[in-house]
Amino acid sequence: MKTKEEIKAFTDYLQTKENREILFNEDAILADYQKNDNHQSLAIKILSIFGGILASLAFIGFLMLAGLYDSDFGLIFFGVISLGFGIGISKVHDKIIIDTLSISAYIIGFILLGFGLEKMEVHENIICCIFILISLISLCIVRTYILTFISVLMINGAIITLLVSNEFFGFVQLYTSCLAILLAVFYVKEAKFITYNSIFSKLYDPIRIALVFSFLSGLIIVSKADLIETSFEDIWITSAFCIISIIYLLSHLFEILKIHKRQHKTGIYILTVVLLLSTILSPAISGAILIILLSFLVNYKTSLVIGIIAFIYFISQYYYDLHFTLLTKSILLFSSGILFLGLYLLTHKKLKSDEKI
Repeated sequence: MKTKEEIKAFTDYLQTKENREILFNEDAILADYQKNDNHQSLAIKILSIFGGILASLAFIGFLMLAGLYDSDFGLIFFGVISLGFGIGISKVHDKIIIDTLSISAYIIGFILLGFGLEKMEVHENIICCIFILISLISLCIVRTYILTFISVLMINGAIITLLVSNEFFGFVQLYTSCLAILLAVFYVKEAKFITYNSIFSKLYDPIRIALVFSFLSGLIIVSKADLIETSFEDIWITSAFCIISIIYLLSHLFEILKIHKRQHKTGIYILTVVLLLSTILSPAISGAILIILLSFLVNYKTSLVIGIIAFIYFISQYYYDLHFTLLTKSILLFSSGILFLGLYLLTHKKLKSDEKI
């Protein structure tokens, strides 16, 4: 519905559905559509990100061949210039071509700055803190979807690098647990976040999807024994927080599914806890379930697909993990299957009852 004729046809259709006369400001509606015409779909934004990354790598290769890598001052100087250019141009323009250019400059700036600081033998912890600071400043300045998304991912990557490089493996579990709680609050309180102010409403979508990817990156790290040293005393922490978040989420799902009887709620709570306790040794699985349920709660299809893909991946990874016995794997897979079948039957039954009504 982008032309005036299409808007006219749509308003005429709405008029036929009402018994009274409705007045529409067709010119204002058309102007609003034209104003929002530059908003691209998520697929276009993802392509822009990958295009920016590839362009950045190509340009970095050219700079290295030109001998810039030999000068630590040159690396830092061009890195700061690229960061400033990427942030500045995204502040002025908001088009797809400009987005790709700003992404490329932004990524190039981080890479050059990182190489320059490393050549000056700056400690890795300081470099990560500088990256976090720059990303936070970018979040305060920019209002574009993609740069906000990249900035949040940069903050997450710097924090995880800090924890892993200093061998704070227990804190990696705690950090991933905090992301689970934050993600649950972000989804459940969606309306309050969006209506808080106009600035945050623009930043909400990219921050939300960036938190999903950040949470998944944490789950991948804690679920792979060859990446960090994990023990049962540490790994159960993330699982416990994921399970608590799922239980918290169920109270909101009961309202959507119109489950009001106390005995039904209690039975579902008990069954869910028993089934999820079987995933205590694999927080990635309960984390993927959390993403799926959160996406179902707010009808966010993008993260729903991401959650399903992550769940299949984590299940496959767990099945081929040699650290667990076949019996343990069978119990976990069986419990996960029962949980999803129960959710399907519950939602299917409610949909059927709604159709009858």
